[in-house]
Amino acid sequence: MTVAGVDEAGRGPLAGPVVAAAAVLTRDQARELMALGLKDSKALSPRRREALFEAIRSLNVQWRAQAASWGRIDRTHVLKASLWAMGMAVMALPVRPQLVLVDGSVPIEGLRIPQRCVVKGDSKVPSIMAASVIAKVLRDRVMLALDRLYPQYRFASHKGYPTEEHRRILSQLGPSPVHRRSFSFRRI
Repeated sequence: MTVAGVDEAGRGPLAGPVVAAAAVLTRDQARELMALGLKDSKALSPRRREALFEAIRSLNVQWRAQAASWGRIDRTHVLKASLWAMGMAVMALPVRPQLVLVDGSVPIEGLRIPQRCVVKGDSKVPSIMAASVIAKVLRDRVMLALDRLYPQYRFASHKGYPTEEHRRILSQLGPSPVHRRSFSFRRI
């Protein structure tokens, strides 16, 4: 049975996109990635995530990713934008999965493939772990590119998350064009 794991990165930040990824692992790929230390992207350093991302690529894992822009997030809500990106990533896979394992408790609306939600799946299921790493690496790369466009916001250091530094910068400069307007900045 072909099973895809799907996860996202970037629901909590105040700026930038949400990036979702879907991954299909063979048993051998899963075994090799687990031996290399595959786990939830949040439990890995940026250097380890990058190394695992390169291993995923070199092992020819079947994967696809999709970003949901800050504009889509503002128009539809961050959860809906995340689920949209997850569904698009799944549908873009070069192989059609027979089952999709979704990290979390909310299924992907409109997906015409059987799916199962797995709470904390990014710490339990290798294909979801791989999707987690892919999504986080790609989102971090987007935030580094946005840092070059808007260096005064220091996106390279906080990746858009609501850190003390980010909140201080927002209170001084106000939101950039890539900040999510639907997120409240009044508390900042």
